[in-house]
Amino acid sequence: MQFQRGRGRSRSHSRELYLQEQSLEVAALNGQRMGLQDDKDLQALLKGSQLLKVKSNSWRRERFYKLQEDCKTIWQESRKVMRTPESQLFSIEDIQEVRMGHRTEGLEKFARDVPEDRCFSIVFKNQRNTLDLIASSPADAQHWVQGLHKIIHHSGNMDQQQKLQHWIHSCLRKADKNKDNKMSFKELQNFLKELNIQVDDSYARKIFRECDHSQTDSLEDEEIEAFYKMLTQRKEIDRTFAEAAGSGETLSVDQLVRFLQHQQREEAAGPALALSLIERYEPSEKAKAQRQMTKDGFLMYLLSADGSAFNLAHRRVYQDMGQPLSHYLVSSSHNTYLLEDQLRGPSSTEAYIRALCKGCRCLELDCWDGPNQEPIIYHGYTFTSKILFCDVLRAIRDYAFKVSQYPVILSLENHCSLEQQRVMARHLRETLGSMLLDRPLEGATTSLPSPEQLKGKILLKGKKLGGLLPLSGEGGPEATVVSDEDEAAEMEDEAVKSRVQHKPREDKLRLVKELSNMVIYCKSVHFRGFSSPGTPGQAFYEMVSFSENRILRLLQESGNSLVRHNESHLSRIYPAGWRTDSSNYSPVEMWNGGCQIDTWSGNGRVPGPLPGQWGLRVRAEAGLPAGPQLRLQPT
Repeated sequence: MQFQRGRGRSRSHSRELYLQEQSLEVAALNGQRMGLQDDKDLQALLKGSQLLKVKSNSWRRERFYKLQEDCKTIWQESRKVMRTPESQLFSIEDIQEVRMGHRTEGLEKFARDVPEDRCFSIVFKNQRNTLDLIASSPADAQHWVQGLHKIIHHSGNMDQQQKLQHWIHSCLRKADKNKDNKMSFKELQNFLKELNIQVDDSYARKIFRECDHSQTDSLEDEEIEAFYKMLTQRKEIDRTFAEAAGSGETLSVDQLVRFLQHQQREEAAGPALALSLIERYEPSEKAKAQRQMTKDGFLMYLLSADGSAFNLAHRRVYQDMGQPLSHYLVSSSHNTYLLEDQLRGPSSTEAYIRALCKGCRCLELDCWDGPNQEPIIYHGYTFTSKILFCDVLRAIRDYAFKVSQYPVILSLENHCSLEQQRVMARHLRETLGSMLLDRPLEGATTSLPSPEQLKGKILLKGKKLGGLLPLSGEGGPEATVVSDEDEAAEMEDEAVKSRVQHKPREDKLRLVKELSNMVIYCKSVHFRGFSSPGTPGQAFYEMVSFSENRILRLLQESGNSLVRHNESHLSRIYPAGWRTDSSNYSPVEMWNGGCQIDTWSGNGRVPGPLPGQWGLRVRAEAGLPAGPQLRLQPT
């Protein structure tokens, strides 16, 4: 019996070594596919390390993090008893950004005692909480930050064939319960269920047998790829390819050119473009040598950025950016500070960062008196959490121009006392510095300046005393009462009022000169009707905020007047108060009327034709935005 137990331990140890070798081989292969073979940062991540996970001032826990051999998944240790193995994993593809230092709300608040070169954060694309981490050394933190940046970058640069092979290999590793590098039909069935792919067992078994060329009642790499292709076959793509190829089984250069011209509407379609696509996407070296494209290459092209319905040239600024601001559609956000719902959700500086990283150019700041003479931001009269005004300004300063150099508008909803308004003004000047536009531009005193003129500048939208020029500091009152009807209407929508704390709201605001003088081209005024011959109209630097319901009525009753008004003035639209679930209206009707700033409800969601930029609107058809050509592209 003693001998038998020894043999069992020996076999177990041998199998463990075998599995470790297999894991290293798979990791090396996947690293090579991404062009990161022998990379020191990648090797450090594959080895893994102990990191401190930070949640609050009192919650710091040591956890082990490790990059899996697929080079696409991070495993994190968990002490929760009921946690499943799958819940301890997250994909590299779910990562929005990796930040070094105290650059999230969590690390800013809870890790000030730790040097910045040991701190980093993983920000996710969805609503998942940001992962704030502290490494044991600056070198370890650098390995994680640089390693993740490299994996994200190189994964994005893989062609479709490499991505498919990588995905298939990952599927094999996950489904291969007995680690024999083969996929039995039962393993395949279980994995299809995990992927939520609904397929009839008899049909799956039929395809499985057709692909089992080795007759081993299991599938290996190439056979799994064949199974995947048969399972995901698209008849409409086959039909389109057959129409383009005629009687042949491949596309010639001339046939591909015709497809690009007539089906894809490529303006630059010609032999040079066709040959470059063949070179880039054709997996068959034989077909490539014969200057032909197979069906596989055709599908790879359709799935690529070159086959996208979005015009790649429009990822860069391609429009005339020298016209007045009123000629542009603006990616905008409403209640930007909220991460979740409008009544009880958390407020966070992270919401501003996410909005700016998505290309938002107009943010909202609802400002209220806070403790210790520090203004706060939250959704007034509700139970949403509160954040400091100064923290929001720091986040805006750091991220305002990461995506675009074109101007950012801060829409101030000011509910503060005179004392805290002065604190707001001081924070704005000290934090934003030269970014803040606090005086009219030379030559822009009779009409709005252009986005090109305002590059790198932050504009305030809010109440203002007097006209375009800042009030002199000599003489006159230090504070003046101004109308606050529009903000009152926005706050006091009956649908919201019935679901939140009942508090009285006045429609007058006392405004200090220091804050007023910072508002230049976006003076907030109440709508008094459209100008008519013989009556003075609204000044070019004055703008109105319309409710969703009111603008829809105006579009029906005075559509032409609204379009003419928006040729020279900015208009902001805010969603109906009943949208407390952060649902959004369609901005297209408002765009058609020339409205530029169509704000959406919370969660950093921003509408706009060109995220990251001010999109020039087409004025010939009452401001209809120009869209990309319709193209064939698989979903």
